[in-house]
Amino acid sequence: MSATDNDVYELAVVGGGPAGLTTALYGARLGHETVVIDRGGGRAAMMTDTHNVIGVTEEVSGNEFLETAREQVASYGGEFERGFVMDIERTDDDRFRLSTTDSEIVAERVTLATGFSDERPDPPLPRTGRGLHWCLHCDSYMFVDEPVFVMGHGDSAAHVAMIMLNVTDDVDLLTRGDDPTWSDETATMLENHPVDVIHEDVTGIEKDSETGWLEAMEFEDGSRREYRGGFPMYGSDYNTALAESLGCELTDDGTIDVDDHGRTSVDGVFAVGDITPGHNQIPVAMGQGAKAGLAIHKELREFPRSAEAVEADGPVSDEEVPAISPELLATAVEHEGHAGGPRESSVAPPTDDD
Repeated sequence: MSATDNDVYELAVVGGGPAGLTTALYGARLGHETVVIDRGGGRAAMMTDTHNVIGVTEEVSGNEFLETAREQVASYGGEFERGFVMDIERTDDDRFRLSTTDSEIVAERVTLATGFSDERPDPPLPRTGRGLHWCLHCDSYMFVDEPVFVMGHGDSAAHVAMIMLNVTDDVDLLTRGDDPTWSDETATMLENHPVDVIHEDVTGIEKDSETGWLEAMEFEDGSRREYRGGFPMYGSDYNTALAESLGCELTDDGTIDVDDHGRTSVDGVFAVGDITPGHNQIPVAMGQGAKAGLAIHKELREFPRSAEAVEADGPVSDEEVPAISPELLATAVEHEGHAGGPRESSVAPPTDDD
């Protein structure tokens, strides 16, 4: 299913990575009309293998991982729109209008899961996932006892180079002709760790003809050094334009400031995943998505009705329950995970004439 013009949802998730899809999974499975707007791509989609995700084996690619997640969300009634969210504004009735490349969507709650983009060094470079790697804690295991490079000229690059000494004794720090910008303290640390700092720029890459994996790099002084992989450390650009347009507060490092359940400083707006502070890891992102999904559910669910509401509006009537929409009710009773097994719903979904 796909969203259409002026669709109204309880939850709109912007971004289809692990964090956004987990939020959507909880939203749909807990009975809320949910849509994911995803432009495609992202860090997870670049993964050639999946690491550190319990229950998911190494050979699963990022695209395979995400496809399975999308199928799960759809199976619970979540909807998808492929596109880019250009603007979000609060409506007069305190909801949110999302303007996408193809439609307008109105939602009661919005979750931003737009992540960040890594700054790429200049070529020549090895292939991503076959010698060029972006996540230290995901991929360092691949290079135990192997020659490794780290690219960069700042404190983060120097520290990552020293961190890699925990798994290998052969680490080069490649400044690629840039003057070091690391601190005096970091310089002292580097001098006392067995890391070779190579200042000449890279002029060529050697790869295995069959696998495409990096084998060596050539440098402008004519030298050749063998590597199996490494990590560029040039910083990241956080995709916070939508958050800033809504007035969400940012942290000093440029991420969106959130509480422990993903709430931003703007009521009704949540943020999860790499766009928020913390470790950029799939399990962490999934945990953030789960916590945000639960928090959103508690804000949106109809029951229990408070004592004040009962006094004002009267007791809950038989006609008001269950609160789940007819469409999601029908989806639930047909789902393989339903307690009674797949069966026909006693409530027919509305037709175009309803």
